[in-house]
Amino acid sequence: MGKRIIAQRRGKGTPTYRAPSHRFKAKLMHLRVSAADMEKRGGVVRCVVEKILHDPARSAPIALVRPLNGGGEEVKKQFVIIPEGISEGDEICYGASAELKVGNTLPLRCIPEGTPVCNVELRPGDGGKIARAGGNFAIVLAHSADKTLLALPSGKEKWVSSECLATVGVVAGGGRTEKPLVKAGKKYHKMKARAAKYPRVRGVAMNPVDHPFGGGSHQHVGRPKTVSRGAPPGRKVGSIAARHTGRKKRK
Repeated sequence: MGKRIIAQRRGKGTPTYRAPSHRFKAKLMHLRVSAADMEKRGGVVRCVVEKILHDPARSAPIALVRPLNGGGEEVKKQFVIIPEGISEGDEICYGASAELKVGNTLPLRCIPEGTPVCNVELRPGDGGKIARAGGNFAIVLAHSADKTLLALPSGKEKWVSSECLATVGVVAGGGRTEKPLVKAGKKYHKMKARAAKYPRVRGVAMNPVDHPFGGGSHQHVGRPKTVSRGAPPGRKVGSIAARHTGRKKRK
């Protein structure tokens, strides 16, 4: 009997492949304030950054913010993503009437073209989905009647609703990849925090019982790498249901 491959073990969900979510701080979203409460506060919610700390789930620091009582309903403390340049004790604002400065969160319609933004919502009220990793940002390119064009970190351009919230600035923690890991042990602990198995052995370096690509007098695949979509789990490795592989032939 052959052994189960990594893809099968991961699917079972053992602690080796499970994210240590019990160590994660919180679900990081924009501050939720009702429209009536926002109107009482004059269209802006002012918050103080109480603490900046590390979150094991992320590659960027996060902040605990405390909303100041501005005459509306009491808003609870919350963890949020912060951009570069924000420190403990600083004041940040949420709302359409907020000043356009780093750290403040406004609807995209209130942000001029060419401004770098982060933690951008894809749909109004979803809490932020785009440009959340350390050092990431999107750029506001253009506005239409009710849509805003963004240049995403990937280089792709996307239209989203102008009512979506975005934080002005670049996510803190950029440049983390510039420092080399140096030791395999550091890489191991880094991957451990992300529920990724490390080190990961190549299939061709294994024995035939461990992987379909294992065995042979030298390291080689030894069979077609392309497999069908309906292949059994222990065989489903390589190029799965590939439409085409290799270089395209010139006409």
